[in-house]
Amino acid sequence: MKTRILIVDDEEKFADYLNKRLVNRGFDVSVAFSGEEAIEKIKEANFDVVILDVLMPGIDGIEALRAIKNLKPLTEVIMLTGHASVESGVEGMKLGAYDYLMKPCDTDELVSKINKAYERKAEQEDRIREAKVSRILSSPRSVLED
Repeated sequence: MKTRILIVDDEEKFADYLNKRLVNRGFDVSVAFSGEEAIEKIKEANFDVVILDVLMPGIDGIEALRAIKNLKPLTEVIMLTGHASVESGVEGMKLGAYDYLMKPCDTDELVSKINKAYERKAEQEDRIREAKVSRILSSPRSVLED
């Protein structure tokens, strides 16, 4: 199964360029051009990794990150900006971003971070499944409680 990625960037040319680069690397990619659009797409579908621009009009990357983590806590987010600041990077990491990169970033570096973020998400999902199976095996009636 292909890693599902959502690119969120108000710079349409950059988002389209990145989309093509990642599709050519074998990823299943969707694009949103605003924080608001990204949140709607997150509500409608499951993504493994979100590549999220920090500075956007309307809902910015930090606000979008908060919403994404509230809606889908296991979705990994890589913050991306051409206007990097230590403060926004630190804030993004505190809110649960997987990593933080500067635009323009090297495609190989981004792909490496996407793969690592996907691995972390998959490990978390495995631990949750194992905990549920363990709970069911230790108390079969627990299935009825859900």
